[in-house]
Amino acid sequence: MEIPTPAKKSNSVIPLVTMTLLFFMWGFITCMNDILIPHLKEMFSLSNLQSMLVQFAFFGAYFIGSLIYFLISYYKGDPINKVGYKKGIIAGVLLSAVGCCLFYPAASLSVYGVFLGALFVLGLGFTILQITANAYVTLLGSEESASSRLNLTQAFNSFGTTIAPVLGGHLIFTLFSDHGKVTADSTRIPYLIFAGILVLLAIIISRVKLPSFSSEESEERGLGALKFPQLRMGILGIFCYVGAEVGIGSLLIGFMAQKDIMNLPEVISKNYLALYWGGAMIGRFLGAISLSNLAQAKKLIYMVLAAAAVYLLVFSIVDLTFAQTSFFIIFIVLNIIAFVIGKSAPARTLVLFAGVNIALLLVSVYSKGSMALYPILGIGLFNSIMFSNIYTLAISGLGKYVSQGSSLLVMAILGGALLPLIQGGIADSFGIQNSFFLPVVCYLYILIFGLYCMKRIQVDVDKPVRANH
Repeated sequence: MEIPTPAKKSNSVIPLVTMTLLFFMWGFITCMNDILIPHLKEMFSLSNLQSMLVQFAFFGAYFIGSLIYFLISYYKGDPINKVGYKKGIIAGVLLSAVGCCLFYPAASLSVYGVFLGALFVLGLGFTILQITANAYVTLLGSEESASSRLNLTQAFNSFGTTIAPVLGGHLIFTLFSDHGKVTADSTRIPYLIFAGILVLLAIIISRVKLPSFSSEESEERGLGALKFPQLRMGILGIFCYVGAEVGIGSLLIGFMAQKDIMNLPEVISKNYLALYWGGAMIGRFLGAISLSNLAQAKKLIYMVLAAAAVYLLVFSIVDLTFAQTSFFIIFIVLNIIAFVIGKSAPARTLVLFAGVNIALLLVSVYSKGSMALYPILGIGLFNSIMFSNIYTLAISGLGKYVSQGSSLLVMAILGGALLPLIQGGIADSFGIQNSFFLPVVCYLYILIFGLYCMKRIQVDVDKPVRANH
């Protein structure tokens, strides 16, 4: 995808607010997959491996959609550069709405394969948004402030993933259930509501005046971007990161239901799942401050205040007592310390965050009860800036191959389709707790990638992060 330049200056406040609403809804529906997995598992009596086909269908669409886009760009020219970002974003929103509508026949027919088809179409819509919306936000202002804008919109994307387990879980497991029993209406009506909201959002975007952008760069043919080792390693890094994040989130409800862990029913465990995704929201707000031009002392003060405010927001959303969530404060403090030590350097921060996640996972694997659960919930905080840091390091120094490298990195989201499927198979054979060794391997690779970049790539510590997941 070509990186355009602004055609003219314009007020970006309204477009940025519009994009923020889009990112929120995008995150909300994506996280609904974690609610769907236990629902469909019960409805169709599925194994862990079979239930992970939900993520396989959804994130597999990212790979297929990105590959199609790459091939069209290669042979016919960049589609978004021809139709414009606004039309591209609207197309992605409407296709996502179609995917939501397909849940109606899927629930009516009660066929698992139709559910997977609906998820695939939904994933294709989000693929278009992944290609267009992230890049568009970076263009709504100066390059120096691109990092803050992306982290802001991504924080609201994480806000959507935070309330989805609570609100979405209430819709499926309570409001539209038959006295607690999961039925076809449990998904049919909620997803029709989501479709309606997406159509309304598409109408709003069509009416809002968004600045247009044009590209002045020539397109690169061939696969020259792959000659850069940092990109090759970064592609696998994105693959591992998305696979680990999705796999952990997908199995958390089942993990908490185990008798030797917490033995929690779904109506309660969905609140803890919200903490996992809420951690990513907190981390992204902290990342936005950490990447600002403020003095270090002011950064620390603002990070503490932001963390406290967002924690209180998450606490007000989940149906848990302060005693049940107070442990999370320890991880927030650890997250702030890691940001300070990382000093906003992408490679150094990536190494620190990956190392912490490995330690948290190992504690969880070898513990029981709350000591097994709490560390895993803290991982969301340290996932927060991984996609953006891996992306930044991978395209560093690519020059005219940046656009091609970006397309290849989006394809690597395939990790969210394949690795959870493998982890589900491990969970069936060796137990859910032991399946978390797979994300340990993923974070270990990310740590190695960060170390490689610390030694081989000269990245300015003040260089803004240009993309997020």
